Amino acid sequence: MEYPITFIDREEELQALDWEYRRPAASFVVLYGRRRIGKTALIREFLKDKEAVYFLATEESEDQNRDMLKNLIAGFTGNPLLEGASVKDWTLIFEALAGFETPGKKILVIDEFQYLGKTNPAFPSIMQKIWDTLLLNRDIMLILCGSLISMMESQTLAYTSPLYGRRTAQIKLRQIPFRYYGQFFQGKSREESVKLYALTGGVPRYIELFRSPGDIFGAIRKNILSRTSFLYDEPNFLLLRELGQVGSYFSIIKTIAAGNHKMGDIAASLGLKQTGLTKYLTTLINLDILEREVPVTETQPEKSKRGLYRIKDNFILFWFKFVYPALSYLESGNEAPVMDRIRANFIDGHVSYVYEAICREEFFYLNAPNKSFRYNKIGRWWDKNHEIDMVALDTEGQDILFGECKFRKSKTGINVFLELLEKARKVDWKQGERRERYALFSIGGFTEELIAFAKTREDLLLYQ
Repeated sequence: MEYPITFIDREEELQALDWEYRRPAASFVVLYGRRRIGKTALIREFLKDKEAVYFLATEESEDQNRDMLKNLIAGFTGNPLLEGASVKDWTLIFEALAGFETPGKKILVIDEFQYLGKTNPAFPSIMQKIWDTLLLNRDIMLILCGSLISMMESQTLAYTSPLYGRRTAQIKLRQIPFRYYGQFFQGKSREESVKLYALTGGVPRYIELFRSPGDIFGAIRKNILSRTSFLYDEPNFLLLRELGQVGSYFSIIKTIAAGNHKMGDIAASLGLKQTGLTKYLTTLINLDILEREVPVTETQPEKSKRGLYRIKDNFILFWFKFVYPALSYLESGNEAPVMDRIRANFIDGHVSYVYEAICREEFFYLNAPNKSFRYNKIGRWWDKNHEIDMVALDTEGQDILFGECKFRKSKTGINVFLELLEKARKVDWKQGERRERYALFSIGGFTEELIAFAKTREDLLLYQ
């Protein structure tokens, strides 16, 4: 039996909401995250057996939003006078809610809160006054929820926000890690699950689309390349909502997807100066679309000159690699050459890189029961001529682990280990003092020769 999709790996968030509900004081929770991540479904699950008002703000005028909330509060409190009144002051609505007695803690959810601040920039100040004077000392739980990350942070969490310091909890809902994909796709092999993760990236709404039976390329054609699918134009929709314009950001993401990861290379490809890129890259990092990566052994990563920029979101990476460059074909209804390119490059050009990230993510969980060593830092390592998929460090001790990740049908042989040994010697970290271990991940398994060899070495781990 397959689990309800929304609540796999959401136990911690549900527990946090429940704790805030049960605390003997007013609660003020900020819940935010990108679209399609499951925020509203999480709230509905939490509210199932509780006294609550759920208000979905819209991009309509402030008067219209205030009138909608007034009617909801009137219905909740059974106050016909409020429902029939013409209210021009938000305070009167919250006074009616605050004064209404219920057996348990009252809950008010304002979903898409950022639209109220967008319509009226003074609304966070209005909300701050309402919280301080009406709600703070009441048995109430206020949840402000939003899907525009930059606006939610500026309106509720930033030091410059009037609401700064009021929250009792904050939850940034993130993508679901790969280790839960076996619950989404029961009966699928690990290889198939990796491919699906490379497309859906842990976003619940995307996962729902790819749960239907059939081969993965058929699902790509139906759910991404079809002009009737919402995923066809999803990156444009996401960035337009967050940023208001997408041209420069699209150019940067496309350039990175094409293999330009150094700031100098990105700038050169776009014909720009590096100084002109900084604000765009910072914005995309804040939106969890990009990440800046440095070799894991760097001691001052923020000052490192070896930083590389990578696309963090699996679906956006796929879209900019295979869909965006081919929009002219797709717009004319000619999917065939696009599918041919995807079939030819999907594994080596996309899935294999995602698999490396999966291996790094999973390593901590695979080795949690092992008490003989601990690693507190994990990432990639590279220099001008060499690259290692995974290096894990114990920065407080001398342990270091080197790993390679192979997503291919053929079995991985001893030659991969010997190559890893050679590259490991190039890593300048506590040379002469460190205790080395090695890990090989291979979706296609290992040769009998390597399996037998690994049994003779306690420092070599094999994972399939």
